[in-house]
Amino acid sequence: MDEHDVNQTAPTETTPAAGTSRRRLFKRLGIATLFGGLAAGLGFKAFASGHGCHGRGGFMSGNLDPATLDERIDRMLKHLSVEIDATPAQQQQLAPILKQAAGDLLPLRTKMRAARTQAKELLTGEHIDRAAIEALRAQQLQQAELASKRFTQALADAAEVLTPAQRKQLAERMERHRHGWREG
Repeated sequence: MDEHDVNQTAPTETTPAAGTSRRRLFKRLGIATLFGGLAAGLGFKAFASGHGCHGRGGFMSGNLDPATLDERIDRMLKHLSVEIDATPAQQQQLAPILKQAAGDLLPLRTKMRAARTQAKELLTGEHIDRAAIEALRAQQLQQAELASKRFTQALADAAEVLTPAQRKQLAERMERHRHGWREG
């Protein structure tokens, strides 16, 4: 009896479990990739500016080198400073926090992009290599954890620079934009 015959004679109750397991795997891969991308891209965009794309792409879109990244952070910090009435001293403290965090997250962004390509190849290939898919999933969860920790550290560092009123203003702004993204 070959594998095909076994699958035909197996109880139908195992088929939904296999489908559920596969959906769970795809969901986990998607969540890990999405979380890393969000932490590296939208997170800084929402924190640093919240201004949308304006036709130029997002904060972390396109190919970024450290100089371009620094320029974008400077531009967004100026916008943020006006909106929350940050002092020049606060701006000087925030700039290195944001630039260092973005610089640390930039390589993770590159790895996440490569992982999406690898996932596509693994899932659309002639044969499905479950071990490779699982290894990629585990790797993506590690990358997401690193990105999350670094992003959270930067948020906490930046929050310590701001006053409670400024943090509240920033949180309200982020909440307004969160609703806009969800409704859009």
